[in-house]
Amino acid sequence: MKLLAVETATDACSAALSIDGRISERYELASKDHTQLVLPMVDGLVNEAGLQPADLEGLAFGRGPGSFTGVRIATGIIQGLALGLDLLVVPVSTLAAIAQDYFDHHDENVAFVAMDARMGEIFWGVYQRDAKGFAQLMGEEVVTPPGLVEFPELSGVGLGTGWGVYQATLLERLGAQITHFESNHLPRARAIAALGQRGFDQGRAVPVEQAMPVYLRDKVAKKESER
Repeated sequence: MKLLAVETATDACSAALSIDGRISERYELASKDHTQLVLPMVDGLVNEAGLQPADLEGLAFGRGPGSFTGVRIATGIIQGLALGLDLLVVPVSTLAAIAQDYFDHHDENVAFVAMDARMGEIFWGVYQRDAKGFAQLMGEEVVTPPGLVEFPELSGVGLGTGWGVYQATLLERLGAQITHFESNHLPRARAIAALGQRGFDQGRAVPVEQAMPVYLRDKVAKKESER
């Protein structure tokens, strides 16, 4: 299968092309240049593989949570491609992508993912590696104060920018269950592609009108006083 994936929900901007499971990726840290970067990344990957857009067979994108603007960029690009090429889409959690990319390169089997959500909150999700190596959500993804996170009684690694901002609170909350934490892990399109392919294999691809972003917050731009 030829599957294109994009991820723009954080300061990292990336695109990936999976051809029969072999993944090529372009990735750059550029917090305000996603709109200028991502389409050339897509074009470069497709051209480098000797393909035309019409050769693509499926799409995947980082559906959030993350930056409102960033999530909208990936959503809009994939919706446009899906409409123009008449392709199905797999929306992939940004938090799951962080866990998946770590699982793909390390031996840990549980990831406690925390992304800084501003306003004293984090986007939180706990993932366990399944029998085939894919990140499986345990419980629910939520936006929450770091001191109120819920989690299973398992040991694992802490991942994401939330660990850099709220490490003391999170370590106090989870204690010895955290083997270590790495706050510099951002989502990558190569993980979106892997999880997107998994979604297609499991029949979870959706038509474009159902390929929607997930913000977790009911009111994305609410002020501290309104919480």
